[in-house]
Formats: sequence, C-alpha cells, structure tokens
Amino acid sequence: MAKLRETFAPMPVTERGSGILIAGDPKSNFIAYANGRSVILRSLVNPLEMDVYGEHGYNVTVARFSPNGEWVASADVSGNVRIWARGDEHVLKFEIKGLSGRIDDLQWSADGQRIVVSGDGKGKTFVRAFMWDSGSNVGEFDGHSKRVLSCTFKPTRPFRIVSGGEDFLANFYEGPPFRYKTALREHSNFVNCVRYSPDGTKFITVGSDKRGFIYDGKSAEKLGELSGDGAHAGSVYAASWSPDSKQVLTVSADKTAKLWNISEAGDASLSSTFSLDSNGGVRDMQVGCLWLNDYLISVSLGGKLSYLSQSNVSLPQKVISGHQKGITAIALANNDGNTEIISSSWDAVTLRWSIGSGYLGRLEVGDVIPSVKGLAVACNRIFLHGLDKKLWTASLSGETLGELVPLDLGAQPVSLHTVNATKRELALVVTDNEVLLLEGPKILSRTQTDYTARVGALSSDETEVAVGGEDGNVRIYSIQGDTLTLQKVLEKHRGPVTAIQFSPDNAMLCSGDQNREAVVWSRETGDWQVKVKSMLYHASRITAVAWSPDNQKVATGSVDQYVYIYDVNQAASTRTAIKGAHLGGVQALVFLDSKTLITGGDDACLRVWDV
Repeated sequence: MAKLRETFAPMPVTERGSGILIAGDPKSNFIAYANGRSVILRSLVNPLEMDVYGEHGYNVTVARFSPNGEWVASADVSGNVRIWARGDEHVLKFEIKGLSGRIDDLQWSADGQRIVVSGDGKGKTFVRAFMWDSGSNVGEFDGHSKRVLSCTFKPTRPFRIVSGGEDFLANFYEGPPFRYKTALREHSNFVNCVRYSPDGTKFITVGSDKRGFIYDGKSAEKLGELSGDGAHAGSVYAASWSPDSKQVLTVSADKTAKLWNISEAGDASLSSTFSLDSNGGVRDMQVGCLWLNDYLISVSLGGKLSYLSQSNVSLPQKVISGHQKGITAIALANNDGNTEIISSSWDAVTLRWSIGSGYLGRLEVGDVIPSVKGLAVACNRIFLHGLDKKLWTASLSGETLGELVPLDLGAQPVSLHTVNATKRELALVVTDNEVLLLEGPKILSRTQTDYTARVGALSSDETEVAVGGEDGNVRIYSIQGDTLTLQKVLEKHRGPVTAIQFSPDNAMLCSGDQNREAVVWSRETGDWQVKVKSMLYHASRITAVAWSPDNQKVATGSVDQYVYIYDVNQAASTRTAIKGAHLGGVQALVFLDSKTLITGGDDACLRVWDV
C-alpha cells in the first residue's frame, strides 16, 4: 500500500490587478487559501504540514476558519459555500448557494453562528449574511451596484457588517437583522479590502486609489487616513490588523508591505516599510497579507510567501513558494551529490525541491519562455519546450541556470526525454514527423518518420530509442553513431501511444496509450514480447510512466487522477492503487529510489509517496 509522505503545496492563484484574501487560525497557526478547485490549509510553523480539500466542483475563491478553528467555510466562482470539518474525513456540515455569481470574500461572526459573503451577484444581491447551519437570511444588503470585493464582520456586539466593492463604496450595515445604514465615499477607485480590528473598535478600508481609511467600528465615523510621505505608491490590495488592534499591515502593487501604528483616536502613522522587490518585475507586486499571532505574511503576484521581520525590513525572514498552475513535468538533478527535484508548470514556473525541506528556489525561465510543457535534465544541462516550435537549453549547476539558448526545430515538440545517469548531455526530441537527437545545444541528427509520432524515450545506455505513434505502434530504433535505424515494430496498443519508458537495465519497456491500457514489454528471450498483460485499470488516457531503479516496479499515471504501481514479476491484478493522487489528473511521475515515487498533477501539487 502506498503512503503519502510529503506534499509540496501550491501557492494561491493570483491575478494582476486583484488582491487575494488569506485567512488564518490563531489556535493552530495554519493559513487557508485557494488554488484551482482546492482549498489549502498550511502551517506557518512547518510549511510541509498541510491539508488539501478538493470537493468543490468549481474553482475556489476564498476559505475561512471558524472562530473555534474546527470548521472551514469555503466558496467558489459559482457562488456555492461549503462548510466542512478539519481533519482526515472533511465531513461536510452544510452547503448553500450564497450568491448567484462568484464569491470574493467570506467572514464568520465572532460567535461562529453567522457568515457573510460578498462578490458578483449578477445584477442581484452582492452581499448576503446567513446562519451557518441553516442558511436562513439575517438581513438585507442594499446599496451596492457592482461587484463587492470584500466584507467584514464586527467581532464584538453590537454586530456590524462593512462591505467594499468596485462601485468605489464601502457600505455600513447595522443588525442583526442587518440593514443598510450609510455609505462611505472617501475612495475614488475600487475598495479592495475592508477589515475590522480584533477588538471591534475600528475598521480599515484600502483601495486601488492607493489610499486607506480608518473608521469607528460602531458608528462608521471617519477617524484617520494612511497618508503622508510613506503612503503607498500603487494600488493597496489587502490589510490585516495586529492581534492587539494597535497596528495594521498593508500591501501594494508598489512591491512593498507597510506597517502602520494606529492610535486610540484612529490616527495612522507609518512604522516600517518592507521592500519586497527581488528583480522579479511585476511578479513582485504584493497582493495579499496576513498578521497571525507573531507571523507577518505577505504574498506576491508571482506566488512567493514572505515571512516579514520587523527587525530587518530589507530582507524577509523566510520565503517559500510553489506552483500556481498545473505541473507538466518532473526531473531529477544532482547538486553536489544531493538529489534535487525540478518541476515545471504551464506558466513556465520552474522550481527546485528536496525531500524533507521542500522548496529550495526558482530557476528563472519564465521571462524567456511563456509556457513549459516538457522538461528534462541530462548531466549538467536542462532542456525545456513549450507550445511553440522551439527547444530551449541551458547549463545547470545547482541553483545557477546559464543563459537559455533557443533551437528552432521547425515543428512543435511533443515529447522530450534524457538520461541523467550518464556524462553526455544527450536529449531525444519528438515532433509529429521527426525524431531528433541533440547533444547540448547541438542537433546531431534528424530522422523523418512516415507515421505521426507522439512520444519517445532513450534507453539508459543511450544505444536505443523507443517511439510511440498515433497508429498505436511502438518502434524501436538503434543509435549507430548519430543515426537512428529502425529495428523493430511492437504491435499491441489499440490507441495512440501517449507515454513510454525503458527500464533502467534496458531489458524491459513500458508504454501507455490513449485508450487507458499500459503494456510491459520484455526481451529476456531475445525478442520483444509482452511480459505483463491486462494492465487496463485506468479509466482514461495514460499520461506518464516511470520505472523504479531496481527494475521491479513500474508506475502509470492518468487523467483519471489515479496512479497504479505494478510489480512486473506478478500479475497486473496485484497492482497498488493511489486513488485521487492529483485533483484534475496526474501529469508526471518519477522514482527517486526503489521505494519513493514523486508525482505531479493539475492541482499544482508535488507529492512524495512511500511505495
């Protein structure tokens, strides 16, 4: 039975021009945020300690812990709100259609009995408050004419609700039952975030007009403004109060986070400015923040989560990152005798990881390559390709990436493979009608095909090539010098071959097809024969195959979200199944050693399994 050892979590999905709202649980020091259809619960003490909730049918926009920390309320782009228990089972408590459109923010009342949501009502209600266990409305929320980006609940009685949106208004409601009281019209652009202080005496609004205002929590009287020489120079996307309600953390498109002292009278004065410009361009814009106990957190547009330190405002105490889009490829690389994991995603984010430590750093390729579909490492060289006709390659030494060199192949690559166990920088690239051999940035040979090629693999001794075709056949080529010579055609698949891999000892070959079947071939008798039959357990297209270093196991991944691990010396029926390995589908597999499998998928997670 396979057991999950670690998950390298994805980061919040961000969008330029919009803020993200992160929640925290002060009892456990966990944060909650959304990525795709998943809700990520993650420890700030140990970022590798995390949980994933994947029961939403649509992309999740926001998640919030209940005041007692036992429940989570999460909402999605369809307007659904799901309230579920923390823990292994994720028991669903209640589900309700909160709004008719996207929900942008959600807040619990301090007693945990009510929830308020705001977002796009599609011409109807933009804000709604209801009882958490029955869905009964607890007020009417008039006053907004456009999408409401943020809402907040006064944590002390008498309860109040404040909302802010794209109509430049922050509206104030009294209750329960809640009724419109007044509109606050100080902002001249979108109101991105509204937040009550923990003691309920004040609330803050920040917006795209680069301004922030402090109001009385009970009467909504304006008390102060975030202004002066230290004011933000770009849109302010989020704000978070200190636990003692005496300071506020704000973040902005100007690539800074700022700490403000708030007096009893509501006057604001700048305390500290954290400069978070790491030469990442627009990716360094800060779009989310959270003050949770002793942790000050800021999130950038590029997905970096920075732990801020008041003792050193010029350098974050720690930075963690991860993928924001689906993972497309995984490779292993050697760094001074240590094996590192390199993963890439559709948005060209290419990251380095290690078992037990998680995120190590980022390889900056996104400014050159807009998207990465394939990635491979050979010796001290990395190869990448996207959705155009180019292959990119660069030297790779630990965390240092050399200059990326483009090679125009004349056709879009559909497959890329290398062998990392040799000292040669040999790579195999397959296009629809060509098989190419490269050494470093040099093309050694181009072999035309009279069939449509889909995928290819090099043998570990780099003497053979296997190519899977649209016609369902697997063709074996020998490498003689720099020339490929066809040796054998293997016929078994009933659909296009989509994944292929030689075993490390080159005695076997595993191929998978679009019709969900995998085949293990062996040439123990001198000729290629089917070794493992009836590998028909996937429900959809096989996307990846991988061999264990001891040649005993082969793993297959599919868009059906399953991973199957087969012992090649036993019948296929003895397989080990990993159900729901990745929400949306499995896209990449690699064995770290004979007992450790690494997988990546459309949920932007990288997972390590003991097998």
